[in-house]
Amino acid sequence: MGGNKGGDIEAGFYNYGKGMGNGNELYPGMVESPELRWGFIRKVYIIVALQLLLTACVSSIFFIFPQIRDNIRSNIVFLILMIVIPILVTIIILFALSKYYRKHPVNLILLAIYTIATAAVVGFISSFSKGPIVFEAILLTGAVVLSLTAYTFWAVKRGSDFSFLGPFLFAASMVLLFFAIIQMIHPLGPIGKMIYSGLGALLMCGYIVFDTNNLIKIYDYDEYCWGAIAIYQDIITLFLHLLSILNN
Repeated sequence: MGGNKGGDIEAGFYNYGKGMGNGNELYPGMVESPELRWGFIRKVYIIVALQLLLTACVSSIFFIFPQIRDNIRSNIVFLILMIVIPILVTIIILFALSKYYRKHPVNLILLAIYTIATAAVVGFISSFSKGPIVFEAILLTGAVVLSLTAYTFWAVKRGSDFSFLGPFLFAASMVLLFFAIIQMIHPLGPIGKMIYSGLGALLMCGYIVFDTNNLIKIYDYDEYCWGAIAIYQDIITLFLHLLSILNN
């Protein structure tokens, strides 16, 4: 992914060394144009902001019309479909994006569908919590994301590289997956749920640092959809884990 830079943002080329030495470098030894990399980063965060706004709008439907939530919860078929359909949509969209992530505006349309499917699940889950708790989870998520993002930019500018976290995050994800399977087969009660949510929140903090590092150093300019999906999914998953903790 860290190959030839180009693509969507700047007409297929970038100027090596442009802006070097003027304090705009994102990390020491940067050989690409800082202006183009900053443009790519801004584009990704604008997309993520729009995804979060769309998520809030879709999720609010379950709060405005609680009967939708109740009908889904009371009907096992609807409940299964509420779980299965978003998963299938997500898999299909990710597969389609692997083919069309450079093709505008198809990539943004696919990204919007992916966001809506995720938002439906987030809204359904959140609707079982009280409004103040959801608001607290949103504030806490925002504070964590902003602080970790600022720290990562600060640390990378001073020479830190968080690419080494990849294998550790993958291993931790597998442990958490097996933990979830055990919870489904043999529930460990509120304490087990709290431990799982706490570990999940810590894992997402690691992913936020890792994916932000990739955004600064690794992603090509035409991979803004993948960058947006990574950051968006980190934020949403962190929110759900924090919501679970606050509900205990």
